[in-house]
Order: sequence, then structure tokens, then C-alpha cells
Amino acid sequence: MISAMSEVAGDDATLTVDELSARVGMTVRTLRFYAGRGLIPPPIRRGRVGYYGPEHIARLDLVRELQAHGFTLSAIEGYLDRIPADATPQDIALHRTLLTPWMRDLPETLDRSALVRRTGRELTDDDIEMLVALGVVEPTPDEDVFQVATAHLSLGVELLDLDLPVEAVLDAGRIFTDHGRAIAEELTEVFRTKVWPHYRDSGGPPEHIQQLVERFKPVTIQGLVLAYERAVGETQRDTIRRTRNKRR
Repeated sequence: MISAMSEVAGDDATLTVDELSARVGMTVRTLRFYAGRGLIPPPIRRGRVGYYGPEHIARLDLVRELQAHGFTLSAIEGYLDRIPADATPQDIALHRTLLTPWMRDLPETLDRSALVRRTGRELTDDDIEMLVALGVVEPTPDEDVFQVATAHLSLGVELLDLDLPVEAVLDAGRIFTDHGRAIAEELTEVFRTKVWPHYRDSGGPPEHIQQLVERFKPVTIQGLVLAYERAVGETQRDTIRRTRNKRR
């Protein structure tokens, strides 16, 4: 299927492997490795020279985007397997557009002293354990070196002052993770089956999809917060009603 896609796009394939390497900022060896793993289609052969085109660039850009967000090579292969072999460069660009705005800010690698400077306070081992439980800090194989979600670090520090039990934070974290994943999967399916086809078929440029996603994200977050607030209120009212009924 990939070879068929390349033949269709063959007229646009004008880059040699060296030119493609310079264009995308990857070594020739890496490009050939990716081609061997099926991450990009084979080049169009014209005599003894292979040429690459827009579909190769689009897929390589997507590979780099996924790598930047921590996807393993196996995960990237699985992601690309779900993209039709005859996808146009514009279709692939839409995948990047849909992916990027929803990702969390990339973590920074900080040692303990840098983490202390960033938080503006001394951090005990218990504080570090709490930040790990909150998902703000993640240990690395190197001692006292961490992957830090800096966008959420200030919130994590505020939660430290609440003196919450670590067990409660871990339980809450599991609840948010489980339900958050379920919500994300269902919303993604709605977007994939109902929103994306509508805008793709309209013939608009990828920038329109990006604008939609960027506006869709805060709206869904606001809706989630509102639903949570309502659910907490209903739960409190139900608890009060049950307590009253027991006293009667």
C-alpha cells in the first residue's frame, strides 16, 4: 500500500536522500533506518537514484513530533499504522495539528538543586514523594535527577502546603487518571468521527483545524470542570439526604 502511495506522489518526489536529510534535520542513516521500519515509504526510483517528496517530509515531521512528546519507536509505528497508506501530506499534517495542542507541555530534566531553585523553597524527601504522587515530578535512573512538568509545578507546591496524606493523593490520582482517560478516549472518538471529517471534507487548510482544536480544548476543559462541580454538589446533597433519613 505504501509503495502505491509513493507512485501516486512520484511527480512531486524531487529530493535526494542527502537533500531530504538536510531538509528535515535527520541523518541519512536515520532516514534509511526509518524506511526499513516502514515509517516512511520507499523512495521513487529514477534509474539508480531514489527521490523523496512531500509525503516523506510530512511523515518524518510527524515522527519527530511524536518523538518529542516521548513516544517510543514501537508506539510511533503503531500510530503510523493507523494512518492510511494513501494519506496525503495534508492529511498527515492534520494528525500533527490534532496531536500537538492536546499534549501537555514537555517536561524538563532538573536535578534537585535546580528543582529547589524553581520552586523557591527547600524540598524534603517527603515533599519530593508528594510531587511524584501528584505526577508533577517523575524520577529518572539518575539519583536526584527528575523529569518535571514545570507547567504544573506551582500547583504542586501549593498542594504541598495542604499537608495531604500521600495515600490520599495516590488514590485521587488513580481516579483522575482512570476517568480522565475514559473521557479523553470518548471525546477523541467524537472528534474523529464527527468533527474532523466535516472540516476535512470542507477543503479548508490545516490551520483551520488547528484553530478549531485550540478553541475546542479550553471549552471541553471548562465543560469538564462544570460537570465535576455539579457532580460534587449533587453528591453532597445526596449525602445530606441519606444522613437525614438515617436520623429519622
